[in-house]
Amino acid sequence: MTNRVNILGVGISVLNLRTALAAIAAAVCERRKGYICVTGVHGVMEAQDDAGFKKILNDAFLCTPDGMPMVWAGKLDGHREMRRVYGPDLMLDVCAWSETSGAKHFFYGGAEGVAELLVKKLKGKFPKLQVVGTFTPPFRALDWIEEKSLVAQIAAAQPDILWVGLSTPKQEKFMAEFLPNLDATLMIGVGAAFDFHSGRVRQAPRWMQRGGLEWLYRFGCEPRRLGGRYLRNNPQFVLKFLGQMTGIRKYPSP
Repeated sequence: MTNRVNILGVGISVLNLRTALAAIAAAVCERRKGYICVTGVHGVMEAQDDAGFKKILNDAFLCTPDGMPMVWAGKLDGHREMRRVYGPDLMLDVCAWSETSGAKHFFYGGAEGVAELLVKKLKGKFPKLQVVGTFTPPFRALDWIEEKSLVAQIAAAQPDILWVGLSTPKQEKFMAEFLPNLDATLMIGVGAAFDFHSGRVRQAPRWMQRGGLEWLYRFGCEPRRLGGRYLRNNPQFVLKFLGQMTGIRKYPSP
């Protein structure tokens, strides 16, 4: 288990892409089951009003610093080695490692056809990547027939890594619920990485990502879907974090 930084009661793992990949490789080699949450401001703020979701984040094998505010908070806490572990970048690094390790992958999520397109694009970059299946869920909870089908498909495929491309907090709740029932070693929730790497949605330029402005780019691309989230969560996060830093508000350590 990595060290964690307490950000509004959510333990964000002290990581960079290199150390995150090392932890994932070790877990796969040791067949150590767990789920990984790729967490930024949105996830931390969702956890403020949902104790069950906060517990899911804090019980994760890794809770990576997906957003730059998580990294800045870590550095303020003295963790100079902490860097952003962004879901799309993590996916590419793990896929590159898998070409030599032989780790097997399964992709769960995305709209109709997205997972298949994602696999095609990834195999174009990583020809030796072993993909053992995809599953496109409906935009609702799975019924018992769909659950049974998913469990059977995963049991037959036995992936080392099951990538989950849903939205937060849906993907984290899915991983926590289904981890005991699915014959996969690690589940990694990467949200929009399915859309980005399939080419369905454009990513923000690197300079915006490094400057903590990716939210602004995504807001401009999808204002109707993401506007409410960013305009509500971002100011509240700043106020709450300032309260934590100044000692005005205490958040129990996870």
